[in-house]
Amino acid sequence: MGTLKGPRAEPANAGPARELFRYEARREGRVVVVMTASLVADGAVVETEIYPVTGVAGQDPVHRPFTFTSPEVALRFAEETLVALEYLGCGIV
Repeated sequence: MGTLKGPRAEPANAGPARELFRYEARREGRVVVVMTASLVADGAVVETEIYPVTGVAGQDPVHRPFTFTSPEVALRFAEETLVALEYLGCGIV
């Protein structure tokens, strides 16, 4: 089963990653999450930028990468995350 492997840095010689998807979650017109997935040599990486809802406008986001063993598992993670954000009142762009 493909699973979450945890954050890690890509080697400098890994070559360019191919973007699989990009989503933004907005609440009351304000971006709260940006999620971008890229195909890498041994799977896929979903990069997230999280802007706290209670944070000050212009505050730096929290960055978090999630590495997966396949693009399909990364897409499943993204779909489940987007559904949860919709339940929390976010619109997905």
